[in-house]
Amino acid sequence: MSPRVPLSVLDLAPFGSGRTARDGLLETIDLARHAESWGFARHWLAEHHGNPGISGSAPHVLLAAIAAQTESIRLGTAATIIGNSTPLQVAESIGTVAALHPGRVDLGIGRSGTPRRKPGDTGPEIVGPDPGAAAGPRENRVVDGLVIPPPHRFVAGERFRLQAGLLGRTPGDADSFEQDVADIRAFLAGAYVSPEGLPFEAAPAAGSDVEVWIHGSSAGPSARLAGQLGLPFGSNYHVLPSFVLDAVAEYRTAFVPNAERDRPHVIVSADVVVADSDAQARELAAGYGAWVLSIRESRGAIPFPTPSDAAANPLTPAQLAVVQDRLDTQFVGSPATVVERLETLRRATGADELLITTAVHDHADRLRSYELLADAWAGVGAGRSSATADHGAGVAA
Repeated sequence: MSPRVPLSVLDLAPFGSGRTARDGLLETIDLARHAESWGFARHWLAEHHGNPGISGSAPHVLLAAIAAQTESIRLGTAATIIGNSTPLQVAESIGTVAALHPGRVDLGIGRSGTPRRKPGDTGPEIVGPDPGAAAGPRENRVVDGLVIPPPHRFVAGERFRLQAGLLGRTPGDADSFEQDVADIRAFLAGAYVSPEGLPFEAAPAAGSDVEVWIHGSSAGPSARLAGQLGLPFGSNYHVLPSFVLDAVAEYRTAFVPNAERDRPHVIVSADVVVADSDAQARELAAGYGAWVLSIRESRGAIPFPTPSDAAANPLTPAQLAVVQDRLDTQFVGSPATVVERLETLRRATGADELLITTAVHDHADRLRSYELLADAWAGVGAGRSSATADHGAGVAA
């Protein structure tokens, strides 16, 4: 790309209405091939379960498929959620990919616990880092040009609890996050010893060259632990934009240099839609509000709506209030518009890398968005549109 900080891809393996989960998987593999050719540094997969419009429920399996279809782009997760699998299972699965594709694999680790409930509490859980946030509309802040919305809270319904149960989650299971990270790193280093003093080697993870990251959406245990361990840190502006500056600051304050890394290293995520014009990009992104609403209402992400469906079914004021923070912080527009906003995000956060996630209805439009951004970020003109559209149209036939 260019002297600007590297861009990478965060992929949920989404798919549009009228498509299938298989389509989403094949389109993700196709996107990774294109991202490699366009100069993106990494292609990372998120872990999401029980979403009708997302295929990315088994990121380590999907990573292996992507690795077999690419040659040089780094591959990984952002993030593998601790608690959905044991540290041993995480190390073995990511170690398998790394053994087959050495020098290319990243493991992003995320902390996501089941909310603790007080004795006798039968009401709904409040999910988010600021459960005491006041209800009702409040003003965005602008910090060094970056929009920082007020904290948002949302209620976890029965479907959230069902998912937690199916994954074997228990209240407070995130309390072991620090030990789980230590165990994973020990398995990968081939140095694990049980509390009873028994060594255990986790082949093929042992001795692998996996690069470990910690990801977090707010200031707190994840940011502090990443700093204390001297690991690189991923901050999720696209998930909870209210807390990105606090999270990055806490990580940098806690950072302890080590033999592998002598300074903090941060990647910051952003939701992005790029098209040839601002108006076209806004049309492609029109279904984003309904898509985010389905997640925050605990229905699971729906297949991404078409622009015409989004126009025919506008959100009510009450629904808009639930997703306004995400709408205000999505970067939508022409290449020049989005590059300017990404440069603001980089400047305000001091990010060493930026992580781009894009969800639209049509695969060809998603490819085009990443292509236009790559070219604009590198300072060159886009001249591959016809090849991209032709290739993308037949990916999942």
